[in-house]
Amino acid sequence: MNEIADIPAATSFGALDRLLRSQLLARLDALDHGMLVVRDALGEHRFGRTGGDALPTVHLWIDDPSFYRAVAAQGSVGAGEAYIAGQWRCDDLVGLVRLLVRNRELLDGMEGGLARLGGWALRSWHALRRNTREGSRRNIAAHYDLGNDFFALFLSPDLMYSSAMFASPDEDLETASYRKLDAVCRKLALAPGDRVIEIGTGWGGFALHAARHYGAHVTTTTISREQHALASARVAAAGLQDRVTLLLQDYRDLQGEYDKLVSIEMIEAIGAQYLDTFFGKLGSLLRPGGQALLQAITIEDHRYVQARDSVDYIKRFVFPGSFIPSLNAMYGAKTRASDLQVVHQEDFGPSYAYTLRAWRRRFMIRLADVRAQGFDERFIRLWEFYLAYCEGGFLERSIGVSHLLMARPGHPSGAV
Repeated sequence: MNEIADIPAATSFGALDRLLRSQLLARLDALDHGMLVVRDALGEHRFGRTGGDALPTVHLWIDDPSFYRAVAAQGSVGAGEAYIAGQWRCDDLVGLVRLLVRNRELLDGMEGGLARLGGWALRSWHALRRNTREGSRRNIAAHYDLGNDFFALFLSPDLMYSSAMFASPDEDLETASYRKLDAVCRKLALAPGDRVIEIGTGWGGFALHAARHYGAHVTTTTISREQHALASARVAAAGLQDRVTLLLQDYRDLQGEYDKLVSIEMIEAIGAQYLDTFFGKLGSLLRPGGQALLQAITIEDHRYVQARDSVDYIKRFVFPGSFIPSLNAMYGAKTRASDLQVVHQEDFGPSYAYTLRAWRRRFMIRLADVRAQGFDERFIRLWEFYLAYCEGGFLERSIGVSHLLMARPGHPSGAV
C-alpha cells in the first residue's frame, strides 16, 4: 500500500484542466461493482457502490491536474504515464485495476475523443517495434537487459520469470515455481536421453531442471546477451555442460529435429504477424510423434483483435513489440502452419495473480537495492504499476495463462 499524505492546496487548475476534470468525473458516474473515491485540490467525489458483491473501496489522490490532460490525450496509457510521473496515488492499485476491468465499457470510453488521436500515435510508434530479427533483439534488450541483478531482486531463486503453479494463494513462490517446472516435464513425459529444444532460455531455469531431474539433453536459445551470459554461468556451476547447450540465436534460425520442445512465455514476444512463422518452426523442429509444451499468456478470444491492434501500458512502457494471443489465434496459426495437434490444455490464470503478488511484494521490500542499482523513482513507479496492472487482470480473468501440449502425428493416442 502506498504511503498517503494530504494533498496541498493547488492553484494550477486552469480552465482546460477544469473542463477535462468535469468530463472524466461525469464518465465515472457510471461506475459499478465497487466504490472509487477521487480526491484532488478541488474536492472529493465518490462513485459506485459498496456492499453485496462489490469490490473493496479504492481511494485515488490526484496530486497534479496534468493527470486530467494525460487521460484525455492518451486514455488508460496516459493514466499509467501520469502514475509514472507521480501525478496521482492510490491506496490499492490492484483493486483499482480490478474495478476498471469490471467496468470495461467505462474503461473503453476513456479511449475516445482526444485519446483516439493519442492512440493513433501510439500505434504508429508500436508499428516501428516490429519483431524482425533486428527488431526482436532491440525489443528484448529493452526489457531483459535491465540487468540480471535487477531481476534477481524479486524472482524466486530459480530465476523463472513466468507464472508459477500455486496449490493455494498463500503457498511460497519457490514451491509453486518448482511445481510449474515439474508439471512441464511430466506433461511431456520427459525421460533420460530425450533431446529437447527450448525456445526462450530465460536464465536457464527450465533447462537446468530438465537436465538435473530428468536426465534430458536440452538445447536452449535466447537473443538476450544478459540472459545468455548468466544462464551459461549457472549451467557451468551446476556441472551440466554435457546436458545443456546454450545458443544465442533467433528461433527462426533454429535447425535440427528433437523429441520434445518447450517454450515458456516466449510467444508473447514474437509479434502477432509472426504467429504462423512461430508455429511452423515448432512443427519443423519436432520428429514425427514429438511433443511440444507451450506456456502462454492468453486474452479472451472476443477481445483479441482489439487488443492486438491497440497499445496498452505494457506495450508502451514494459514490453515493446509484444502482444497477447488468444487460444483461437494460436489454434488457427498452428493449423495453418503445422501438423501439430493439441492433446492437452490447462488454464491456471489465478496462479499468475499469486505469482505477480509475490514478485510485487519482493520488489517493494527491496526498493533500497533497486535504487542502489541506479534506478530512479519513475522507474520504481513504472514497475509497481506494471506488476499491479497484471495482477489485477489475472484476478479478474481478463487475461489467463495456459499450458498447451501439442504433438505431431505418430504420438500415442490417449497419452498426455
